[in-house]
Amino acid sequence: MFVTPIKLAIYDTFAKTAQAPTVVDIATKLNVPVTDVQNAFDELHKQRLLVPEPGDETRIRMAPPFSGIGTPFRVTVHGRIYFAPCAWDAFGIAAALHTDAVIHTKDGHSGEAMTLEVKKGKPVPAPYVVHIAVPAAKWWDDIIYT
Repeated sequence: MFVTPIKLAIYDTFAKTAQAPTVVDIATKLNVPVTDVQNAFDELHKQRLLVPEPGDETRIRMAPPFSGIGTPFRVTVHGRIYFAPCAWDAFGIAAALHTDAVIHTKDGHSGEAMTLEVKKGKPVPAPYVVHIAVPAAKWWDDIIYT
């Protein structure tokens, strides 16, 4: 089985359900062997397109811009709530879905609630600054922490 149809099925599931599919979910959806899907998950991880759940490589922690677990970056699109791994990916969800979005998060320093918006493909100007503490070249040293 090629990796691309599995990758597309992962993103299709995230887009339609706001939930991370498992290896079994994708195998069932595509009617292919679980071992083929697990091999594709492993390859997608090597390509930095998927991060498995620590301790259970059949589950997805993140497939950027989507998170498979709840995070401080909640993205609402048409009444459905998605989670993003980080601020950058929160905007990426709106871009991936080609739609407007409202992002709810908190200031990393003060804990103050923040609401950001994407309308007509662009972030709505707001008086916030995103600080990325880890240089991009180091993100994959510990992508879950980053």
